[in-house]
Amino acid sequence: MTSVKFVFLFLSISFSALAQKDYKLWLQYNRITNSTIASEYKNNIQGIVSLGNSETSGIAVKELENGIAGMLGNKLEIKTEIKRENNLIIGSQLSLNPDLQKALQADFDKISNEGFIIKSISFKNKKQLVISGKNDVAVLYGVFNFLRLMQTNKSIKNLSIADSPKTNIRILNHWDNLDRTVERGYAGFSLWNWQKLPDFTDQRYIDYARANASIGINGAVLTNVNANALILTPQYLEKVEALTNVFRPYGIKVYLTARFSAPIEIGNLKTADPIDPEVINWWKNKAAEIYKRIPDFGGFLVKANSEGQPGPQNYGRDHVDGANMLADAVAPFGGVIMWRAFVYSEHDANDRAKQAYAEFQPYDGKFKENVIVQVKNGAIDFQPREPFHPLFGAMPKTPLMMEFQITQEYLGFSTHLVFLPKLFQEVLESDTYQKGKGSTVAKVIDGTLYQNKLTGIAGVSNIGNDLNWTGHPFAQANWYGFGRLAWNPYLDSETIADEWLRCTFSNDENFIKPVKNMMINSREAVVNYMTPLGLHHIMDTGHHYGPGPWVSNLSRPEWNPVYYHKADKNGIGFDRSKLGTNATSQYAPKIEKLFDTAETCPEKDLLWFHHVSWDYKLKNGQTLWNGLALKYQEGVNQVKEMQNVWNQAEKYVDSERFNEVKMLLEIQQKEAKWWRDACLLYFQQFSGKELPAGVEKPTQTLEYFKSLKFPFAPGNG
Repeated sequence: MTSVKFVFLFLSISFSALAQKDYKLWLQYNRITNSTIASEYKNNIQGIVSLGNSETSGIAVKELENGIAGMLGNKLEIKTEIKRENNLIIGSQLSLNPDLQKALQADFDKISNEGFIIKSISFKNKKQLVISGKNDVAVLYGVFNFLRLMQTNKSIKNLSIADSPKTNIRILNHWDNLDRTVERGYAGFSLWNWQKLPDFTDQRYIDYARANASIGINGAVLTNVNANALILTPQYLEKVEALTNVFRPYGIKVYLTARFSAPIEIGNLKTADPIDPEVINWWKNKAAEIYKRIPDFGGFLVKANSEGQPGPQNYGRDHVDGANMLADAVAPFGGVIMWRAFVYSEHDANDRAKQAYAEFQPYDGKFKENVIVQVKNGAIDFQPREPFHPLFGAMPKTPLMMEFQITQEYLGFSTHLVFLPKLFQEVLESDTYQKGKGSTVAKVIDGTLYQNKLTGIAGVSNIGNDLNWTGHPFAQANWYGFGRLAWNPYLDSETIADEWLRCTFSNDENFIKPVKNMMINSREAVVNYMTPLGLHHIMDTGHHYGPGPWVSNLSRPEWNPVYYHKADKNGIGFDRSKLGTNATSQYAPKIEKLFDTAETCPEKDLLWFHHVSWDYKLKNGQTLWNGLALKYQEGVNQVKEMQNVWNQAEKYVDSERFNEVKMLLEIQQKEAKWWRDACLLYFQQFSGKELPAGVEKPTQTLEYFKSLKFPFAPGNG
């Protein structure tokens, strides 16, 4: 009996120690094995001088202590005075002595309130390294950046870094419900344990805040855009306040979703009409109540008149009426309104892709200055690939906020390895041509194209209470990469992948090079085995799990995949040219011209904008049918190659994470084949053509694939 207990205890300890690696995300702080690098760090960091005394300062010091102890194996003495050289001095601008402030003044002039400085200086003839900023949260950002330099084995000699975020609001949108389910969540239940709040502070709340601060995320919308008015009641606001108190030292503001009908549901009013004086007064009082409890409350995110959510149009008003009424309520307290542009109506199903532009572009310049319109990266709905949304660049007088989806609703959930920063970068680099060449989406988002002062970027969170936070170890890279791109929308996704791998796994080049390449190619792989050549929204409906191009029986036309691919004996694709729905006219003339003909349209977007024949010749000489089939096969082959790469990585990765990813890649390979076979069998009915050489023959029938049902697929309500 004793030996059984011992074995159980040993296994428990071993599991806990290994599992902790998954939990630590990219903040592993593993011992540096390169002796040359380690010696450089030890020689240049012989002590820490902390000049701050706030809670945030204490967090920054503790992070440095833990990070340096983990990576170098030595615990450094913490001082409050500079008495020797080779100190790491940390403190905000006002906490530095006048001589230090003067020495760094040129650098302070370069940064914003959230920016940081990391600089090697000579102070009183002693060599020192300073991490500073205009406030303590900025210093914390600098500390995490410095630790990342160490994690990635970069030299810290002669540092001179002055860096600021390029957007104001860098925020996670949690589609979390009050019952702890997560809409489109694939990593367990919601982090927020409303039942135990406000009196129980889960360690995960602290670790969540720490992870976000490490990549510069400064906001969190705690609740689902399909909102529940109860979150605005005193019972829940007390719980929100408790979370805010945890997040505040890490520089993270809390936001909530506002259900437009809340004055009726929790305020006992008979209407939610935004021009009704009682409704206006109710929202003003509610805002004052929230800000009295949470003085730094960020504001509201609103989904209105979309997919059944109530909004101003219920009362014959428009988005401007609704957004400006709420903006007035939070303006006295410095709050903002993030008003989502994700709208589409069953009453105008001519082309769902056109509706957000048609509804919002005429309102340009009419929103209050504390309103920012939140626009999805593409005009449909977070597809594996979409052309950039035509609203970007088309509303010069209105701040637009990017909305990316980090959770993989349409990209295989958390069982598929898909590195999304590659997708994000593709969108951000897209040129709108609204002010000529170089008018990129990134310049719209960071405000530089039209000098917008309010800027932001939002990511729909992929975080749950799974031990590894995101359901798939590599899905952590999408959270990380979103934060890095929110800070700097001009970063290269390859740089982000490199950083993440080094911080999370290993600095060994024999590991980094092939696995980084695998990550960079993974997004194209999923496009190939799901929706190649511009196909879109052919997932099974409701849960969006697996292929469903045959679905045609839903009550709203634009909920059916057949609406999007329009396959028939003549060809396949959605005609959005001027001969079709004319969606191309919503882009700047140069882009309109590019997209408007099949010959000039990039082939990656071909079937998004054009219905073309099965015999249409692609640029590589293949017919459309053969090219489509070969793309599906290429996606399957790419996943097989991902498996091969990962199998070679075993000696560089702990066994638990290695085996976890290996099993998930096996699922991805099976599901890639499922996508290929189901889609090609379905489309083959219309093309009437044989599969080309090189494409594996399906082992099941189309009827088999149609018969598959998944009533309990995760994330669906």
